[in-house]
Amino acid sequence: MIEILKAILFGIVEGITEWLPISSTGHMILLNEIVSLDVSDEFYSMFEVVIQLGAILAVVILFWNQIWPFGKKDNKEPLAKTGAGAYIKWDIFKLWFHILVSCVPAAIVGVLFDEQLEALFYNYQTVAIMLILFGVAFIVIENYHKGKKAKVNTLVGIDYKLAFWIGMFQLIAAIFPGTSRSGATIVGALLLGISRTVAAEYTFFLAIPVMFGASLLKGAKFLMNATMTSQEGVILVVGMVVAFAVSLVVIKFLMEYIKKHDFKVFGWYRIILGVIVLLCGFAGFIG
Repeated sequence: MIEILKAILFGIVEGITEWLPISSTGHMILLNEIVSLDVSDEFYSMFEVVIQLGAILAVVILFWNQIWPFGKKDNKEPLAKTGAGAYIKWDIFKLWFHILVSCVPAAIVGVLFDEQLEALFYNYQTVAIMLILFGVAFIVIENYHKGKKAKVNTLVGIDYKLAFWIGMFQLIAAIFPGTSRSGATIVGALLLGISRTVAAEYTFFLAIPVMFGASLLKGAKFLMNATMTSQEGVILVVGMVVAFAVSLVVIKFLMEYIKKHDFKVFGWYRIILGVIVLLCGFAGFIG
């Protein structure tokens, strides 16, 4: 029962931090230092990635009409006026092509260097430094853009060039835990002149192939080299279900929040948390 309660806690943290630009991986690493699950190291390495599938499902459900590229109803840009083409939403297909371009840099690095990067950078020092650096970045960028109008205010305005550069920012998060995948892509999008709302939506959609691919890769590696116990299976399912439920609430909150506020509060949170992590590490409480 204790392990189930821990799984619920991990699911809550995943559901909150996956979408807020404060680093889900960083928080999961830190949480595991404080409240570790009674599981094998191999399982936990897989768990902290595959639990994200629950969070992905929340995005799919909330934004279904904006991401499903088939159907005649509300088809703003059909491929053809009649026949099968009338059921293809070409504008959504183009969005997915752009998203795939954004996925390429992180996908290449993840497939080739996943284990090496985990061994090098998955520690409290890296998490703390990246929390602070991107916290400062949020504050500086928001101050710089204060009073200025965004150049891109719709998803349609994100072309292949912008998609590629957003993907390069996402690559930073793929290498350094504590950066935050959503944080890196939002910072990149803001620098490129994309509005907060569009930046947030795009990073939500970008998470679908990125997180699904990462989960598939981790899950496959685990099943090839280890066996999951029944307790570990329950922990995984509980974590995913809780992450899904919490993500539904957090995504709705964030989309309403950024209509009236900027991202500076998340920047200050990151800085404060990063400093606390460093102090705890120096004091020997984590590490």
